[in-house]
Amino acid sequence: MREITTPADLKYDAKGLIPCVVQQYDTGEVLMVAWMNEESVGLTLKTGTTWFWSRSRQELWNKGATSGNMQEVKELWADCDSDTLLVKVDSPGPACHTGNRTCFFKKLA
Repeated sequence: MREITTPADLKYDAKGLIPCVVQQYDTGEVLMVAWMNEESVGLTLKTGTTWFWSRSRQELWNKGATSGNMQEVKELWADCDSDTLLVKVDSPGPACHTGNRTCFFKKLA
């Protein structure tokens, strides 16, 4: 298993972003998908909470800092190509900005 030792070891897209799947660590429930940049990956590793890059606001955001629904990072994984992340968290409250537990609540037929 190849270790990723720094956020710089990851493969970011042309805009400097990498997709991140957020999963509840103990149940496997997929909570959300968000974007990270090198700085937010570093902050996530440093603080033990999730940090993302908001493409709409063009700024960093610490998930749950406003709502109180902080996500405690348990594990951070890169995929085989190092161009997608999986962060396993303990998310005690809603992960979605709508107030839903997960962002994936709209079932397609």
